[in-house]
Amino acid sequence: MTRPLWTSDEVIAATGGKAEGGNWTASGVSIDSRTLEPGDLFVAITGENTDGHAYVEGALKKGAAAAIVSQPNDAMRAAGPLVVVEDTLTALEALGRAARSRAPAKVVAVTGSVGKTGTKEALRLILSEQGATHASAASYNNMWGVPLSLARMPADTHFGIFEVGMNHPGEITPLSRLVEPFAALITTVEAVHMAFFDSVEQIADAKGEIFDGLQKGGVAILNRDNPHFDRLRAKAEASGAGKIISFGEHEESDARLDKVALKEDCSCVSATICGQPVTYKLSVPGRHIVMNSLAMLAVVHALEADLALAALAMANLKAPKGRGERHRVETPLGAFTVIDESYNANPASMAAALAALGQAKPTGRGRRIAVIGDMLELGEDSIAMHRGLAAPIKASGTDLVFACGPHMRELFKALPAARQGAYAETSAELGDLLREAVEPGDVVMVKGSLGSRMGPLVEMLLGLGDDEGESIRRNRGEN
Repeated sequence: MTRPLWTSDEVIAATGGKAEGGNWTASGVSIDSRTLEPGDLFVAITGENTDGHAYVEGALKKGAAAAIVSQPNDAMRAAGPLVVVEDTLTALEALGRAARSRAPAKVVAVTGSVGKTGTKEALRLILSEQGATHASAASYNNMWGVPLSLARMPADTHFGIFEVGMNHPGEITPLSRLVEPFAALITTVEAVHMAFFDSVEQIADAKGEIFDGLQKGGVAILNRDNPHFDRLRAKAEASGAGKIISFGEHEESDARLDKVALKEDCSCVSATICGQPVTYKLSVPGRHIVMNSLAMLAVVHALEADLALAALAMANLKAPKGRGERHRVETPLGAFTVIDESYNANPASMAAALAALGQAKPTGRGRRIAVIGDMLELGEDSIAMHRGLAAPIKASGTDLVFACGPHMRELFKALPAARQGAYAETSAELGDLLREAVEPGDVVMVKGSLGSRMGPLVEMLLGLGDDEGESIRRNRGEN
């Protein structure tokens, strides 16, 4: 018989809450009634724009095992069991802390300016073949996402991987102390969220907070190629790290790239991981993925897991949604490829995505097309950072650029006329222009910050392969 994730007695003991409505067991934990599954424990979080208490009655009627609340009323009590606490976020944190304490898992915390989610998902895949593995869902890396992810960790977990993010100083420290990682990885430090920092060095210090919760004698894993390596190493040492593993191309890297063959749909890698030679194939293309794979294998080594099995599993990696997913779109006139990088963007990830576009091979008379929206939260140097994309666009051999947003306008104006596809103020306005331009054989990469709303452009492009897309093309006079 499968052990329940939580019993009512365990939740009461963890949160110090008052039980109303009898005993129960929960198979999951949710803070969103829209995605809640029957048997979940619903936690009514009060956010800036929404109060979860408004959805308690609906969650219980939908099948929630119970609800943690701080503002109970008669309608809630009539709908199902409650756990009454003073503050629901504090209760969720307490539940996460209890889950962390009861599990024997070797826990990893992952942060960095770029590559957090992809690295976390890859670690989930390669470690799950070696033991029961639990990881954060999606990008649940903030003040509620981290404790929620912890609270969902089963008691028999062998490996736990938690993503930790921030956009202000001081955010990572309490999350790291909640996770208490045995190994902490910083993928890289770049000029991201500069609207909230005075320098990239401040960003490095904020990322270095990941070591504040590191277990004494734990392992810090750092990018040896990053200019802030020494600064982060000093922070790790001061936090009590027992071992530091570096990764990169630098000759002194512990997890060192020896040779790589970058291909359109994969990469073939030879590396030395803490003295052990390893050769493997990465099924997700891109040099940035290669570099992150070194960090992944450094984590595997730190956890004393099987390095050879992990290397074999690299061939099964898949890009997370919106972070490099590739789609072949079949239309009546022929096929084209969409690279979905629409989840988010900053100068480093944009350059990496453009480099990956450069590796792609259009077919026939196809072209490499970059569809890019504003990169947000870059501070006073935002315009210069957008204009700076002209160099990676040229280096990647991108044929056409479709751009939207006030900052991307400055880049678009700086491009040679031959590379100017179209510009619009918003992604919605850009959609029709892009729809008219895409042709069979093209490779189209779509990327921008979340606020730039590039996701709908991806959906529009994928839709050109259905009946509506056929109708659109026929209306263009094509047959």
